[in-house]
Amino acid sequence: MSRAVEVRGTHRLVPSPAGRTHLVEQGTGPLVLLVHGFPESWYSWRHQLAALAAAGYRAVALDVRGYGRSSRPDEVAAYRMLELIEDNVAVVRALGEETAIVIGHDWGSSIAANSALVRPEVFTAVGLLSVPYAPRGGPRPSEVFARMGGEEEFYVSYFQKPGRAEAEIEPDVRGWLAGFYAALSGDTMPAPGMPDPHFATRGGTLRERFPTGPLPFWLTHDDLDVYAGEFERTGMSAALNRYRNMDRDWEDLAPWDGAPILQPSVFVGGALDASTTWLTDAIDAYPVTLPGLASSHLLDGCGHWIQQERAHEVNQILTGWLASLS
Repeated sequence: MSRAVEVRGTHRLVPSPAGRTHLVEQGTGPLVLLVHGFPESWYSWRHQLAALAAAGYRAVALDVRGYGRSSRPDEVAAYRMLELIEDNVAVVRALGEETAIVIGHDWGSSIAANSALVRPEVFTAVGLLSVPYAPRGGPRPSEVFARMGGEEEFYVSYFQKPGRAEAEIEPDVRGWLAGFYAALSGDTMPAPGMPDPHFATRGGTLRERFPTGPLPFWLTHDDLDVYAGEFERTGMSAALNRYRNMDRDWEDLAPWDGAPILQPSVFVGGALDASTTWLTDAIDAYPVTLPGLASSHLLDGCGHWIQQERAHEVNQILTGWLASLS
């Protein structure tokens, strides 16, 4: 019988601007902050905590504001990017450190990138998984996403209306998460030519296009229970509020329009992930936008959940990059 990965680490609650941040800590040495995306938790870094600790780092995986045991403010605007950056700074300070290396996946990649951009005196290097760095710019995001769907509706636009995605997900959190994870995994995603699960028919749901077969190879039933148990307890609204702040972020980050991230950086993406295939221009622009980039990797056959799908390869890339910083 498959079981969830046993994670050896210290669970802590530390003060943050929203109230508290829950984190799991393992190892000693330079601080490495691990920031997850949607719809995940600190547990999505279960394979990295021990590897980074063994390599001589103080690895800390947190629950982003709105997730798990971290605080969940009621106001949608409380989930804007600038607030999440200050949560990261608060974690560094609460752990008695002045600086940290920050690594993020999915939304966590954007949070990590902007943490390095806005607070370079705190975040001295940045690792980005799955979602490439693209500087703030262009039209208002909601306008861009509204145009992407054509006759259908892009998932970001679908998530942006309060209550709608919750009504789809919350009656069966476990089933929805299983389908969403499978839809974006390299081994279970729909074949080319099949309806794209990133879009919904007008008036339809995203789940209508999710695979209904086995779980992805990297996800045990017990792993799924961990994720589902958290969202069944917290609800989905706080996590979805990240999508509902994209226009606010566009306004808040105007002073950094077009700005590069100058710190040392690394990028790892999945070759089958829409986040990389749609954003090839952002990756091509790295010599300008990430002048401190040490290396950029696209893992063949890999989907979106990269540090879980390809834990060993990602661990090798990250520990090698971290060693190069010293």
